Amino acid sequence: MNELESLKSIFKDRIFKIPDYQRGYAWTTRQLKDFWEDLVNVPIDRYHYTGLLSLKKVDSKVWTNWNEEKWLIEDRGFKPFHIVDGQQRLTTFVIFIQSICELLINNGENINKSENEIYLGSFSLKAIKEEYLVIEKPPRFIIRTHKFGYEVDNPSFKFLRHRIFQEPNSGTIQETFYTLNLDNAKSFFKENLNIYYEKYGLKEIDILFKKVTQNLMFNVYEISDDFDVFVAFETMNNRGKKLSNLELLKNRLIYLTTLYDKNQLKDDERNSLREKINEAWKEVYYQLGRNKQNPLNDDDFLVAHWIMYFQYTREKGDDYIRFLLEQKFTPQNIYAKTEVRLSSIQEFEEIKDDEEPDLDEVEINGEEEITSFRSKLSPKEIEEYVNSLKSAAVHWYNTYNPVNNLNLTNQESLWIDRLNRIGIIYFRPLITASFLTENTNPKKRVQLFKAIERFIFITFRLSRAFSTYRNSEFYRAARQLRDNELTVENIIQILNQRMNYCFYMSEESKEVFFEYTYFQKYIDKKFKSGGGFYSWNGLRYFLYEYEMEKVRLRGSQKIDWKLFIKNEKDKVSIEHIYPQTPANKCWKDDFNNYKKTQQVYFQGTLGNLLPLSQSVNSSLQNDCFSSKKTAKYNEKKEKLRQGYADGSHSEIEVSGYDEWNPNNILDRGLKLLEFMEQRWDLKFESENEKAELLFLDFMNPDEYVEQRNK
Repeated sequence: MNELESLKSIFKDRIFKIPDYQRGYAWTTRQLKDFWEDLVNVPIDRYHYTGLLSLKKVDSKVWTNWNEEKWLIEDRGFKPFHIVDGQQRLTTFVIFIQSICELLINNGENINKSENEIYLGSFSLKAIKEEYLVIEKPPRFIIRTHKFGYEVDNPSFKFLRHRIFQEPNSGTIQETFYTLNLDNAKSFFKENLNIYYEKYGLKEIDILFKKVTQNLMFNVYEISDDFDVFVAFETMNNRGKKLSNLELLKNRLIYLTTLYDKNQLKDDERNSLREKINEAWKEVYYQLGRNKQNPLNDDDFLVAHWIMYFQYTREKGDDYIRFLLEQKFTPQNIYAKTEVRLSSIQEFEEIKDDEEPDLDEVEINGEEEITSFRSKLSPKEIEEYVNSLKSAAVHWYNTYNPVNNLNLTNQESLWIDRLNRIGIIYFRPLITASFLTENTNPKKRVQLFKAIERFIFITFRLSRAFSTYRNSEFYRAARQLRDNELTVENIIQILNQRMNYCFYMSEESKEVFFEYTYFQKYIDKKFKSGGGFYSWNGLRYFLYEYEMEKVRLRGSQKIDWKLFIKNEKDKVSIEHIYPQTPANKCWKDDFNNYKKTQQVYFQGTLGNLLPLSQSVNSSLQNDCFSSKKTAKYNEKKEKLRQGYADGSHSEIEVSGYDEWNPNNILDRGLKLLEFMEQRWDLKFESENEKAELLFLDFMNPDEYVEQRNK
């Protein structure tokens, strides 16, 4: 361990590269705020311990291939280092310094000045850049050498150069899960530095610069050649922002490629395998960060892929990473040898004299055989695994982002979107796996998606099964589908069989009907707690599907799902047409024939709940039906609410009723249950059953239905 060094000392005559086994930039706003507050609050006359910086000197075999850095190493004596621990802090520092440079350039006093003419305290902008960011090779200044960066094939390096350091002529830049964090850090410092400058002036910006380069101190440690750098990386990076399991796995796999002897993995094969690991992770992190508004969790993806690729076992939540890092991809499985026998007349790789200690030759029945001892974990297994991760990533992304997705057919997009809306629970690995086998096509996949959606709605939303019901079986089915051990037809059959408890056969007609009593008991509890159908967790999905059926028949979508499920304070997107507080005389006249205990059921029953195209203030729910049917304005002619007649298709349908009374509530409830029967292929035995499920059987529904049919 060396003495404490400042950033100014650390960057003197050094070039830093983040090696391929490292994760990308992982700091988020929370860590950036901590850094900013530390920097602002540390006194200018005090030092602040920042942490450990572990470095590994780069071998000449490696840096001689660095085109843009080689001149600084050979001509000016710079020393090249890989950053083993501390890259998050160093990355943050250089982004902060870059942000200060941009603040200086954009200062009105510096317009049209060269970098030699712009100063921060006694440092010119050119000197600052050359010391911490980039040096141009004289005399032609074509080569721009970054003192800090990633290995060249890492998409974060191109993003860092062109989006963070504003180097021009970038071309296409691949954005990943990590580049989002780089961009966020740049925006954070730009905003806070501008505010700080406007409040305190350039002198205080100079003080911040001196603090970051001279007052923040590192313990710098150089790892010796014989030290296991990969193990060091795993150990050291468990401090600070913890490595994700996907990040740990990448480091482990690259480490394993270094352990094979040359009999099993020649140098060109070793390099190729390492490149495939890097390419796989590059693709994975591209897909995970592809949607900037909703970046995907890397460990969720790793768990799902483990379910699809290996034999699922139902144990603790972290069982998958113990299997990957402690059972499958371990150094022990490289060192442990298994015996392989090959006939000498078969094709076999050339055996060199110096490789003979690993081989035995025996003669059996007059034939010569070659016995070779190979690692329990072969390089081919690693290659197949990382290629599978790579190919699964885009399909994982597609399951979260199906809308307007050119990789999906219209029907695939429609049904995956439905699955996300209803709550996909544990089926995402199975859906992803359906894209990874040659035995499926878009038509078969849509059949599977329809069956899964029906299973979720009937089993979980209606029949109230526990959220883990049969999850192990369908996790295993994901792997079996990927491995062609099961077909889509097999899985659909299993899905239908697992819903048998949701149905019963009539002894008289021998027809199969929906067993609604599970759902009825659930809704009864909701009525007792004051909500009724309004508290059903499948209500929004059901009403939205009813609305979308009207859209398919008539066109013109009027309800946006994201706004429909958004919870706004004191506003509603599903209205009780007959209100929960029916104070107006109009409501009393229509419902006074029923007891107050019965009026509660009219308020909370399915037929009284209406999806609105625009949310309204909850107080407006108490208006009379005649007022709700048309738009309402205040004295200033400002619209307070949308009228049913101009609203969603469901609102327009309700506006067709002349009045809103008990009979019409039952009528609409029955219509909605008829839609449920058609949409999810289930059947109620009688209208009485439907009325009972609607909690309106006290109305003498047989008499009403007879009048309705006339």
